[in-house]
Amino acid sequence: MKLHVHEWGDPAAPVVVCVHGVTGHGERFKRLAEERWAARFRIVAPDLRGHGRSEHDAPWTIDTHVDDLIETVDALGIERADWVGHSFGGRLVLELAAREPQRIRRAVLLDPAIQLLPWVAAAAADLERRDAVYASADAYADAREDDPPRHFVLDDAALHCDVLADGTLLRRTYQAAMVSIYGELASDPPPPETLRAPALLVHAPAYGLVREEQLEAYADRVEIRAVPGKHMVMWDAFDEVADAVERFLLENPRAER
Repeated sequence: MKLHVHEWGDPAAPVVVCVHGVTGHGERFKRLAEERWAARFRIVAPDLRGHGRSEHDAPWTIDTHVDDLIETVDALGIERADWVGHSFGGRLVLELAAREPQRIRRAVLLDPAIQLLPWVAAAAADLERRDAVYASADAYADAREDDPPRHFVLDDAALHCDVLADGTLLRRTYQAAMVSIYGELASDPPPPETLRAPALLVHAPAYGLVREEQLEAYADRVEIRAVPGKHMVMWDAFDEVADAVERFLLENPRAER
């Protein structure tokens, strides 16, 4: 599936492909792109299958999502790029690195969902079984358990929800896809040694999605940076994340492993 894509920056600049997390959308990277990265990079941020303005046909397997990303960047003429993945997007970047490593110049993993514990995946999937309808933008913000800065969430409601006839908001996610993706995230990830490109892993210790054993498994092949706040690191630690990623991407290229 060719995905709906959001773009910022100079089309002739080096490409950074940004991949959002489950229940998210490509415009989660809008502020980072417009305020910090677009002056130096071409930012390409697709809406994954079942999210945002992309189609939602089954299946919703990890392999299918990787296929979608490959088809989409191929259609844009992008052969090799820097890749930034948040949460589920981070897992997809790891999967792409294992399957087609030549496509990734550098990888940035923002609080990646490398592998969810089974009970965590089940609980998250159960929450997504109901329609994502909210009485208002404030209700949309109140529903977040990780409590990011409210102005970011209110802006996100405007970008990510349709207003229904009764004034309620419907999040642009296909709920069957959300349930399926959480199940996929409990599956085994690629082994760490398949990540051969230079990589930066940014995580939020206060949230704990990236577990200690995962940090240890990747310690010899990624630069690790801890930031304050919880899972939405590009909201909770906007400046720290923007600075760390920009510095990492502007370093002189290093040889792949």
